[in-house]
Amino acid sequence: MSNNSAAPRAAQKSEGVWSAAWRRLRADKVGMVSMVIVGFFLLLVIASSTGLIAKNWQKEVGVPNAPPTLVGPAPAEANSVLATPKGPNVDLSDIDPLAPKYAEWEERAKSYKTEVTVKAETLPLGGDRLGRDVLAKVIKGAEVSILVGVLAAVVATIIGTVLGALSGFFGGKVGDFLEWVYNVFTAIPSILLIFAFAVIFGRGVLSVVMILGLAGWTGIYRLIRAEFMKHSAREYVRSAEAIGASKFSRMFKHILPNVSHVALVQLSLHVVGFIKSEVILSYLGLGVGVDQVSWGTMLSESQSELILGYWWQLAAVTAVMAVFVTAFALFTDALRDALDPKLRGLE
Repeated sequence: MSNNSAAPRAAQKSEGVWSAAWRRLRADKVGMVSMVIVGFFLLLVIASSTGLIAKNWQKEVGVPNAPPTLVGPAPAEANSVLATPKGPNVDLSDIDPLAPKYAEWEERAKSYKTEVTVKAETLPLGGDRLGRDVLAKVIKGAEVSILVGVLAAVVATIIGTVLGALSGFFGGKVGDFLEWVYNVFTAIPSILLIFAFAVIFGRGVLSVVMILGLAGWTGIYRLIRAEFMKHSAREYVRSAEAIGASKFSRMFKHILPNVSHVALVQLSLHVVGFIKSEVILSYLGLGVGVDQVSWGTMLSESQSELILGYWWQLAAVTAVMAVFVTAFALFTDALRDALDPKLRGLE
């Protein structure tokens, strides 16, 4: 009897941390739907960066400020070029020096009419002031904005995690120095700090990544420092020290895996914040270069278009950005609940 009962117990395996987190995440319907939406946007970013879609976003494929349509432009819009009026078939070169140019100008007008007709493609989200497809611009802008948000969050998470680990584990003079650096960064308003770094690094995708990463690590540092201070005094770390584990091993092989959920949640939270910051920087002319497009540059362009009644570019970029940011925020909440160690004892 004892052998039979021991066999099932031996066959049972304890559920891992990540397995339990994935099970809790799958039970959250809102979190799973949000994850699917975020995954769809990430696939768009990958397809855009590899040139599969939105490769020719700078190409003028329609008439300027073409309204959204699914069936192509109206014939009157596509053929809105008037031909040069014909006069009597007489030689006017003696009294009009421009008479020999009339035929040439008429041919040019016909050529332009044909070109406009060819360019008159179906634009589901309309065209901008240069006739570029707003849909292609939104996709390409998503690539830049999301890429900047993710990379900047990774930079900030790495800086905050490393500095927080050093300060929380060693303490003493190392902790005091890092606390001084932390207080200097937090004493400066974040918007002023971002503007100061923008002046130093200039414009461009990598510049924006460095600006946001260097300005946004303080919150992660504070949380990781507190976690390392708490875990440094626990028995499993003391046991590792007793068997001769180095300080580096105790920090990054023993403590860091147990606080990785904090860093991961902070990473996902900072992605949303940094995307918003990139939009603001690009809107103010301090973000990506003039030869690139992002959600911020599209909002800046649509400001002048809206005054003239061309609302579709503003509506398109606002709607797409709102969907992604909302989905990512909901996914972050679900991920935080799934990784929260306090929930493990409640199941």
